Amino acid sequence: MSPSLQPLSGVLREAIATHAAAGRTALRGPAGMLDYGALGAAIDAYAAGFAALGLARGAFVGIAAAKTHDCVAALFGAMQAGLAPTIMEPRITVSELADRAESVRMAVMAFADEDFRDEAEPGLITVGTRALHLPSLRHETATPTAIEHQTTDRALLLFTSGSTGRPKGVVLTQANLRVNADGVVAHTGLTPHDRLLHVMPLHHTNGINNQLIAPFLAGAEVVLIPRFRADDILDQLREYRPSIVTGVPTMYSRALPHIPAGETFEYLRFLRCGSAPITPALHEQIEQVFGVPLVVSYGLSESTCTTTLNPPSARRIGSIGTVIPGQTLKLFLPETNTEAAPGTEGEIRITGAALMAGYIGADVDSPIVGGWLRTGDLGRIDDDGYVSITGRLKDVIIRGGENLSPALIENRIAAHPAVAECCVIGAPDADLGEVPVAFVVTRDDQAIDTEALADRVEADLSPVYRPRAVYRVNALPLNKVGKVDRKTLRQRLAHEQTAQAAGWAES
Repeated sequence: MSPSLQPLSGVLREAIATHAAAGRTALRGPAGMLDYGALGAAIDAYAAGFAALGLARGAFVGIAAAKTHDCVAALFGAMQAGLAPTIMEPRITVSELADRAESVRMAVMAFADEDFRDEAEPGLITVGTRALHLPSLRHETATPTAIEHQTTDRALLLFTSGSTGRPKGVVLTQANLRVNADGVVAHTGLTPHDRLLHVMPLHHTNGINNQLIAPFLAGAEVVLIPRFRADDILDQLREYRPSIVTGVPTMYSRALPHIPAGETFEYLRFLRCGSAPITPALHEQIEQVFGVPLVVSYGLSESTCTTTLNPPSARRIGSIGTVIPGQTLKLFLPETNTEAAPGTEGEIRITGAALMAGYIGADVDSPIVGGWLRTGDLGRIDDDGYVSITGRLKDVIIRGGENLSPALIENRIAAHPAVAECCVIGAPDADLGEVPVAFVVTRDDQAIDTEALADRVEADLSPVYRPRAVYRVNALPLNKVGKVDRKTLRQRLAHEQTAQAAGWAES
């Protein structure tokens, strides 16, 4: 068996023991510090508790808990016990919780909050899910659970964000988790000298795969912050002095106003950004303020987490980086399913050991066809292997039969010094089919000439790219992982008169 395809849980347990013997710290933050020895013991204790439930191998178990040391230990304890855990989103409602449990036939839901358990238990009983108090699963004196994991064992369940109807779960295996972590560690050069500021949610693939599994394998420290707050970021940087910070573009954009001029971050090695597109203008501004490279990455939950990543020492603005070890990415022509010629645009497709085991919980077609994950993203690959996103198949604006990339328009608008954020979508048009429409958030609520913004796009690109309208908004709608919610913008656009009555301004 290839080392990159060994099951994650056994390798992680060995790594934690090695780092414990070296006296390294695993977790720190507002809740205090936890060394690798204590983390390993807590994982073993939860593994024993989950094993004692007698559940079937690969059974789905939910963890409804805040972002704490215990939550992390329970997650990996459930994996070690041969189960497939999922961490529930913060502030999820009782009805949503029951719906998700029913959709995947979840065996157990473990609650850190007894009151929340009592509130949710009737609904969970109805759908056949057992409600437990999480601390009761921590068996401190039990013999550590020894399970021989297989590469194909279910290891993690992720509910996709922004889906319509019943949420669908992405099922990841032990091999999926291992190959992703190995690739990230190799591409970023993670070592025990690194310290990561963890501000992402734990129900998100990046929050688990790249900000827990990868650093734990490498012996790095993780600073566990309960949730991102732009107001707190400067104090957290000064107190914990991380070498790496990971976020989404919106997080960085909202943190920038809180960084005073002249502040230096000599302890930072690089910043990392993923999960959503970033404009070159924002990229450059972030690097100027923090003084270190901003490393952009790309991936989907369906391919575990990360497929491409800019090397920290050789990042390229406008690129999502090069393919990490253990994965394969190629471009295909969607119309013919043939591989795109070198240097030309095509749909990004991914294959290899990182591809999910499949969806569960929703009657939807798998995006994996013929062994390739069809991402729906359009891209190009340069001669050095750097990949760039050029658009998205479903987001492409088809104006009079011509395909327009929203990203091209967004990049031109975002380059204006008064623009903090922007998003471009297609608006229905009786004559042309669709036309571009832009939504912008200005810095410090500055006034802006929206007609001049449209002129700027037309001058840099061509008249067909000119936005039909530019709307000033106080903020762009976001989904639960910080991506701009284009669906909500389309809904608002469809109710334009109501939106204007709420105070929107149109060019």
